Amino acid sequence: MTKIKRWFKYDNIGILFVFPAFLYMIAFVGYPIIYNFVLSFQNITVRNLRNGQREFIGFNNYIQLFQQDDVLTKSIVNTLVFTVVCIIFQFLIGFALALFFNKNFKFSKPVRGILMIPWMIPITISGLIFKFMFGTDVGIINFFLKTLGFIGENIDWLTNPATAMPAVIIANIWIGIPFNMILLATGLTTIPAELYESASIDGANKVQRLFKITLPLLRPTIESVLILGFIYTFKVYDLVYVMTTGGPVNSTQLLSTYSYKLSFDMFKYSQGAAVANILFIVLFFVSLLYLRFVYSEREA
Repeated sequence: MTKIKRWFKYDNIGILFVFPAFLYMIAFVGYPIIYNFVLSFQNITVRNLRNGQREFIGFNNYIQLFQQDDVLTKSIVNTLVFTVVCIIFQFLIGFALALFFNKNFKFSKPVRGILMIPWMIPITISGLIFKFMFGTDVGIINFFLKTLGFIGENIDWLTNPATAMPAVIIANIWIGIPFNMILLATGLTTIPAELYESASIDGANKVQRLFKITLPLLRPTIESVLILGFIYTFKVYDLVYVMTTGGPVNSTQLLSTYSYKLSFDMFKYSQGAAVANILFIVLFFVSLLYLRFVYSEREA
């Protein structure tokens, strides 16, 4: 008993405070991940789910998905396109807004707070809003485009394979802009104003100050924003499911929605788990990359 008390003396006492969170992570995060990997190596459908006959088939689910399932390939491509396009526009617009609100003017803080609303609204609500806005007959998007003379007939945004993905991307960009803006604006506040004053005295214009001072000093923040943006966007499920459920003709099918479809619509639980694991593995390595950036910044 005395040894235990001695071991938890001083710095080791922190383990007692971390231990409840550790148990929570093991029970509600670690166990589901391990179970999902085990499930992907078995052949479990709605027929043998309850009788306990779970045949171990190794990597057959993964092999079958990659060799015989064209939807998986399309889901991977859609997920990458969706993620990259969203990140590019979210970052560019968020960075522009961060630079704008970094200036001191009268209503900068209230307006910046208002712009955070898209990030605070539940994604399912945002999905329903955009689903209504992109509606064929009652959508406000078609109404404005018709009023301005850009189109003659209503566009079937969410039921046309050519326009469904752009509509979903626009919705996700709108949601993610505040996240990029607030993090980049926070990073801008760490740059000393004296650097800009010295550069102005030396004759540097705004473009030169942007590329010689702002971007280099903001690099750690930019890297964090892009990596976190990739993680959040790559696993998007609720927005796409609410707006299109992965359709039409799988044009907006992502890895997250396809995993759900296999598991709970087609009752192919093992294949759904395999698709979820593919998503997990990609995000796991991206998360390791993010941790590497974080620790390299601390060491520097």
